[in-house]
Amino acid sequence: MPDHPASREPELLTITEAAELLRAPVATLRYWRHLGTGPRSFRLGRRVLYRHDDLRSWIDAQHGQVAHGPRNRQ
Repeated sequence: MPDHPASREPELLTITEAAELLRAPVATLRYWRHLGTGPRSFRLGRRVLYRHDDLRSWIDAQHGQVAHGPRNRQ
């Protein structure tokens, strides 16, 4: 049975859902968006949305920065 194209598309999350996933306040995501330092997001009409894959990539990148930061070198 072939995969449907819609089943391969990344899930879209609202800012509230993204904040829950990141365990951060919504205000923090808004601030990161303002600074341009947070996970990739976009507007669809009046709503700010996040792709699940973009959130995972951002989390992985943050983990990489911590794991390879100067404090963790021996």
